[in-house]
Amino acid sequence: MISASLVKELREKTGAGMLDCKKALEATGGDIDAASDWLREKGISKAAKKADRIAAEGIAAIKIEGNVAAIVEVNSETDFVAKNEEFTSMVDQILSAIVANDVKTEEDVLALPTEEGTVSDLIVAKTAKIGEKLSFRRFARVLKKDSESFGDYIHMGGKIAVLTVLEGATREVAKEVAMHAAAMRPSYVKASDVPADVLEKEKNIMREQLLNEGKPAERIEQILVGKVNKYYEDVCLENQIYVKAENKETVAKFVAANGGKIVDMIRYEVGEGMEKREENFAEEVAKQIEGK
Repeated sequence: MISASLVKELREKTGAGMLDCKKALEATGGDIDAASDWLREKGISKAAKKADRIAAEGIAAIKIEGNVAAIVEVNSETDFVAKNEEFTSMVDQILSAIVANDVKTEEDVLALPTEEGTVSDLIVAKTAKIGEKLSFRRFARVLKKDSESFGDYIHMGGKIAVLTVLEGATREVAKEVAMHAAAMRPSYVKASDVPADVLEKEKNIMREQLLNEGKPAERIEQILVGKVNKYYEDVCLENQIYVKAENKETVAKFVAANGGKIVDMIRYEVGEGMEKREENFAEEVAKQIEGK
């Protein structure tokens, strides 16, 4: 029986996670020095030391097999590593595992088997080998009907990935919509997808803006209707003006003219909402030369 105090001692010594420490101690009969070596051999100690470093680069990628698709964002510390074959191969293995298994949570994904252990094991091993913090950030696994089409688009080598699902339209049309979404950054598919609290917050901001502009208080709600419609045009895919349209038609009308309707859209932009590294490339190279 491995005691909690022994697990705690190994965690403090190596920086590895509690579960990894417990596993190491069980594998070595409770010998803390042997367990420490075990963690080093597995690359876990090295990965743990990088855990507090910022990984806001990386790639967003998509894999489609029949009626199943997966989209992921996997992060690295530098854009240079994101182009590394070791890194891109790891991302492809993760995508394949997600497509092949009915997973719901990030924990489910990390426990999936790959050619090199679980996804979690794979990330730890690649972190040790590549020498940067690598992290699995988010994913979606999407199923479609036979009457639906997937559209996928990768921009700038994986800086942006968009997956769309269209009912009744071709894959080519679905891809056009994905390309539009990559450029125009919609947050939602349709107006009804905007959460009530988000919409109310926007309305309150609009009301304050109108009052500050000197608009009569009794006319605020009437003016608000047009401003809310403009907000939907900015953030909702269906309401946006299609980028290739010559007659200002919306994306919804473009899709309808091609016999379909939009079912779903997922857009990942690498590092969005994350803290970014401030170091430049020259400093990064200098650190690597110094062995840091």
